Amino acid sequence: MTVATLGPPGTFSHELAAALYGDDIELLPTIRSIIERVASGAATGLVPIENSEAGGVGETLQGLLEFGVSITGEAYMPVRHHLAARGEPTRLSVIYAHPQTHEQCSIILDRLGVEVVHTSSNAASAVAMQRDEDAGAVVPEMAATIYGLPVVVRDIQNSRENTTRFVEISSVPRASAGCTKCSLLVDPDTDRVGLLADILGVFARRGINLTRIESRPSRRGIGKYVFFIDLEVSEGLQEAREELKSMTSVRELGCYARMEVPGI
Repeated sequence: MTVATLGPPGTFSHELAAALYGDDIELLPTIRSIIERVASGAATGLVPIENSEAGGVGETLQGLLEFGVSITGEAYMPVRHHLAARGEPTRLSVIYAHPQTHEQCSIILDRLGVEVVHTSSNAASAVAMQRDEDAGAVVPEMAATIYGLPVVVRDIQNSRENTTRFVEISSVPRASAGCTKCSLLVDPDTDRVGLLADILGVFARRGINLTRIESRPSRRGIGKYVFFIDLEVSEGLQEAREELKSMTSVRELGCYARMEVPGI
């Protein structure tokens, strides 16, 4: 099946999808459009879900909240950002960057003191720079090559350990065999003292390691949140799920394993 991921050509999503799946890739303009396509059963998807510098990717989390798709795999990609420009960086009138890229490269970009204009993707930053002689762009290597942009400063990310975690999503859950991690969406139907402690206690009592927990607005009013929880597969997991479901609303987002990325 075709794999839908974030375009235009030259995004980190495109580079990772090409390494994992080859040429059968469909590039779409937004993460939401990818998740909608997957929910319809027309494609598998590959979307970023969190970054080691900038945290969770809101558009992906919101899509998982709204659409009935399942996580079927995960992959980790080292992220290297480069500044492309036709002249000295300090002489630029504007620098184009995706919002998360801006956050991941904030130290150098703030130091330059040039206006940063946000774009919909790293590849869109490259396209925008092509239209403006006095502009620069923060882009990955693949985008700089595709669009013929001169790189003047390499590796401008805040951290050398900058990594983005991607998830493969499908309209059909993966079979449990070989899975090492599961993701849950917990939607509390009440607000009481100690609720979060009770939720976490379900896993702590059974020695189940949580690898990530993140709250997101439920969009039902201020102060109302849902929780995304990732955990390692271990003994007692099914029992923990059942106890959690007796306390609050739980949706299983899928169990999966890590995908090895050739060449990255």
